[in-house]
Amino acid sequence: MAETPIIVIGAGMGGLAAATLLASRGEPVLILERQSAPGGKMRLVRAGDAAIDGGPTVFTMRSIFDGLFQEAGTSLEAELALTPLDVLARHSWGNGPELDLFADLNRSADAIGAFAGADNARGFLSLNREAKHMFETLRKTYIEQQRPSPFDVAFGGGVAGLLAMMKINPFETLWGAVSRHLSDPRLRQLFGRYATYVGSSPFQAVATLLLIAHVEQEGVWTVDGGMHAVARAFERVIKRKGGVFRYDTHVQRIETSKGRVHALVTSQGDHIPCRAIISNADANALATGHFGAEISNAVKPLASKDRSLSAITWCVNAKTTGFPLAFHNVFFSHDYRREFEALNQGYPPDPTIYLCAQDRTGPVIDQERMLILINSPANGDHIEKNREMIEIAMRRKLASSGLEIDWSSAKITTTSPQGFHALFPATGGALYGRSSHGFYASFQRPGAKTKIPGLFLSGGSAHPGAGVPMAAYSGRLAADATMNFLASEVRSFALGGSVKSA
Repeated sequence: MAETPIIVIGAGMGGLAAATLLASRGEPVLILERQSAPGGKMRLVRAGDAAIDGGPTVFTMRSIFDGLFQEAGTSLEAELALTPLDVLARHSWGNGPELDLFADLNRSADAIGAFAGADNARGFLSLNREAKHMFETLRKTYIEQQRPSPFDVAFGGGVAGLLAMMKINPFETLWGAVSRHLSDPRLRQLFGRYATYVGSSPFQAVATLLLIAHVEQEGVWTVDGGMHAVARAFERVIKRKGGVFRYDTHVQRIETSKGRVHALVTSQGDHIPCRAIISNADANALATGHFGAEISNAVKPLASKDRSLSAITWCVNAKTTGFPLAFHNVFFSHDYRREFEALNQGYPPDPTIYLCAQDRTGPVIDQERMLILINSPANGDHIEKNREMIEIAMRRKLASSGLEIDWSSAKITTTSPQGFHALFPATGGALYGRSSHGFYASFQRPGAKTKIPGLFLSGGSAHPGAGVPMAAYSGRLAADATMNFLASEVRSFALGGSVKSA
């Protein structure tokens, strides 16, 4: 690469989105990734000979990805094969009927009516109306802004915006919002679970997370080749635009000169000059000195009490019988409040389990690939305890729900909070950055700009938050902030040159 590049540290979703936009705008881009493949948390995990999506499994908000690919001169359809899901998810509470949610809103309402009565069916529809209002209110005033403040959100849309903001109950908890619409405790669990999409408790998370209900109702897709194929598609596009990837490359420190970043040093000893840097690592890695003390004041450190949840995951290739798995499945605990109280201390004895059966969209096969996940405290920077206990609880829970897995011949790869902490340093294994507990938590996530000129952030720990679509949008915000910074430097240089020549 002949020109001095913009460097992106980390080939997770935010870094890939930022690199795509920068390369498409004609900028030389170098992506440094400490793993041997792109994707970050959107990774492939081997269980025997099977390659299994070991991170995000839900593809939503396709308009964000449409926009990124269009700016790169291609299209989502040209780069990825997507299939819309008819059954969004199957939900089980053990013995008794399961409940499916569907892509068709009215079909879901009918299913809820049969499951929990007409009042709850009407409540489901009113919940979705509120969720749509929340999404439309926050999309322009919060999600798409560089780093909004509560004042910006409240008053950014004028009087109409203020009135709309007042209707989204920003100081209410998600559990409170769900409970206003639904009386059945099982349905409260189902929709309260949206808090875990960002690693939080429904009893402490903000009501605005209800907007996830609208996002899913707008469409959920599976990706041919799995979610890791999304990362590979961005990698292809970036390379076509001239971007360069260097894998198995760990950044040892970022250097500054005259108050701005100007280079970095890798653990292999390479000294690489740059025009700007976008860090797609967890923001806390900067704050805790993982990239050198020189830039540790770029963002504020995150206290361990403010971390989002972690998880224990089992990537399994095994034969199953019994329970009729869909692609997305949830097996709920019997007492949701007690489960989250237990998570404050350790692992709950009766966990809620998410299971993604990744071969259920195709023909029936003898062995199937599954990602099994339970929530965990973000204690990955401490000694691991009780792994056997929680695995026993997981197996017992699935069996009691009617799902029999042939564990004796299964191929299994487990990742604990300690494993996630090793993959994503300075996190304790937290998978979503800061938790979304309380109204102000969302405004405490760092924006794309840091205190160090030329150093920017992307990824799920930065604004607008966790999840694949939000991480992708953080990449757009980081790319825009980087371009604005470089343009301002050019203007300053030109102004200085004209004054000097005068």
